[in-house]
Amino acid sequence: MTSVKKQAMVNAFDPDRLAQLDSETRGMIERRIRLLGPAYRLFYETPLRLERGCGAFLYDQNGEEYLDAYNNVASVGHANPRVVEAIAAQAARLSTHTRYVQEPILRYAEAILPSFGGNLADDGHIMFTCTGSEANDLALRIAQHHTGRNGVIITSEAYHGNSYLTAGLSPSLGRRSPLGQWVRQVPTPDSYRIPRDTMVPWFLEQVERQIDDLERHGNGLAAFICDSIFSSDGIYDEPVALLAPVADLVRSRGGVFIADEVQAGFGRTGHMFWGYRRHGVDPDMVTMGKPMGNGFPVAALVVRSDIVAGFGRDIRYFNTFGGNSMAIAAAQATLDVLREEALPEHADRVGDYIRTGFSRLRKRFPVIGDIRGAGLYVGVEMVRDPSSKEPDGVLAARIVNGLRDRHVLISATGFHANILKIRPPLVFTTDDADRLLHHAEALLEELAG
Repeated sequence: MTSVKKQAMVNAFDPDRLAQLDSETRGMIERRIRLLGPAYRLFYETPLRLERGCGAFLYDQNGEEYLDAYNNVASVGHANPRVVEAIAAQAARLSTHTRYVQEPILRYAEAILPSFGGNLADDGHIMFTCTGSEANDLALRIAQHHTGRNGVIITSEAYHGNSYLTAGLSPSLGRRSPLGQWVRQVPTPDSYRIPRDTMVPWFLEQVERQIDDLERHGNGLAAFICDSIFSSDGIYDEPVALLAPVADLVRSRGGVFIADEVQAGFGRTGHMFWGYRRHGVDPDMVTMGKPMGNGFPVAALVVRSDIVAGFGRDIRYFNTFGGNSMAIAAAQATLDVLREEALPEHADRVGDYIRTGFSRLRKRFPVIGDIRGAGLYVGVEMVRDPSSKEPDGVLAARIVNGLRDRHVLISATGFHANILKIRPPLVFTTDDADRLLHHAEALLEELAG
């Protein structure tokens, strides 16, 4: 599939449709294009103008309510009062960088490091950035310095960031976004089409083949990096035996294993808190971002002390806003809410409820080919035919936009953009899930008719 065809199915507004919008919205979008430039994208065939949010709901300029089943950044709910209060209180007191001694950043590090388990809990350091892109960029710099090599292995439709370095290992940005010469791709571990009992040896073979290629054409492997829920690849949660053997192989060939938890972490994939822990893997580094501050720009890298020792000796690291006082206040409040309200466990229950609901719908609508995910990360794959399993990105786009018109917000993912991506705030309830399922069923009936 060409990039043009793929982009046509992605959940985005087509600027050629401006004339079909009301005059006020059209005027705002024209201003947006003029002021912000052509690289920005808007969601949905009919763009949404938002004014405020609360919990699992968003509200437009007319006060109309939308059920948010997509935005994982506000993981403890839009405008969570505890996070808002923590940010405001810190802003009124002090906001400065990490070159001064401050107690809150130490308290946060002490609170979160044990959650990583294994070597990182016992002997890990945490380094703060503003975004997941920065965290992944820093992780790769450290890996390359530590190993003396440059090669990085990723999955075929990965997304790891927007910096120059991380965009070079983010094929999901599109065919015209160049990958680094030191980057190698392995196929998506597609559990819908590849037998699960053969997945582990098959995936190991793919990784080993790319390591060999890096050694033949470059200076070898620095790191293997992946998102443990394979979000941009299409949301694949099984088999959970997949990643530990890969980590062992990568280390045996001189590289390090980086778990990108920007999307899978902080309870998004359930009670184990970090997605990689479902796989029983002990990473060398873990990166995180997005939901860490419930919308406030804060992210981090956790790294084994022996891996960062040489980097710390040779290279000074400083980030003006990474780990600043307000960012840590937001992160601490978010972590407190996640734990005190048991939201990762809640994500397990409500996520299972949603997947069970879509499984019932699949009995009536065979265009639902597969349902997968963990916690409150749900993937629903749309196909033209359940026998051939041919992806149907056009249908997925119609569902995404049809639900938007019914005031329910989701998106789509995967190479063919045919997998419905359902990723709501972790405060999403079973009542909210019933509303999502009700509108999905009604829309599927309408499209089938």
